[in-house]
Amino acid sequence: MTLLLMLFSLVLVLLLEQVRPLPVKRVVLDPLRALVSRISGACGHGHMRLAWGLTVLGGTALCALAAWLLPLLAGAVLAVVVLYLTMGFRHESHFFTDIHLALRMQELGAARRLLAEWRGREYEDADADEVARLAIEHALVAAHRNVFGVIFWFVILGPCGAVMYRLARFLHDEWGGPGGGIQDGYGQFARHAFFVIDWLPSRMTAILFAIGGNFEDALFCWRAQSVLWPDRGNAVLVASGAGALGLRLGSIPGVEGNDAEVLDVGVGDKAGVDDMQATIGLVWRALIVCLVLLALTAVAVWVGG
Repeated sequence: MTLLLMLFSLVLVLLLEQVRPLPVKRVVLDPLRALVSRISGACGHGHMRLAWGLTVLGGTALCALAAWLLPLLAGAVLAVVVLYLTMGFRHESHFFTDIHLALRMQELGAARRLLAEWRGREYEDADADEVARLAIEHALVAAHRNVFGVIFWFVILGPCGAVMYRLARFLHDEWGGPGGGIQDGYGQFARHAFFVIDWLPSRMTAILFAIGGNFEDALFCWRAQSVLWPDRGNAVLVASGAGALGLRLGSIPGVEGNDAEVLDVGVGDKAGVDDMQATIGLVWRALIVCLVLLALTAVAVWVGG
């Protein structure tokens, strides 16, 4: 699949998603949850790593086989369908928008409930600025996982790369997230596997955040501050985003499992409600930079060929 065709597919899906957002829970998450349940049930609890391999590697292989067998036009349709199912600003952005609106209308209780639903933990004592700060942090991570991480692997491996990333992320959230149902080493395995897959994409997104905001501060926060956090993948994204925005963020525990010790990252003042709109602007600028770079690369390859 050529880079120009990939770029066309990306732009088409981004436009399509703005017009008709995908009901991701009903169309993607619930079927995936049912599929993984059947696979893990067949493998048995003692072979969850096999279930991970069958789900992620098996799904990737099936998509790669389909892309290989289909002619060019049908392969382009496959790419659009895969991207529509795996990528999207609107998958979680409604939480951020609704939280922002609730805070603007001074409905702190509603904002807390929305944040708790989004992040999977309660924030009954959080004030308005803290809710906004936590929402900004989660929005930076969500933008990467829903958009930039998918784009990275799509450009590298085609549709099967997007499938691999989405399946690995799903098992990371399902088995290793706050509400994960697996309490042993398999949840840790899913988290580590996704960390490996996401290591380079997260750093590419951090560079895009830096280009879209304050470049020098973003790189400083990434290099000097993110290394102190236990969750290194999220730390890179939040630290670079904080520096790019000129804000101070930080909600990841300084000691894993200890919510009382918090590490600040970023520069400037603490983030608040008034900074939520700037976060949306940063993400859009990073996306535009990403698409422009892909377009320039595609043109250079086409001219050189």
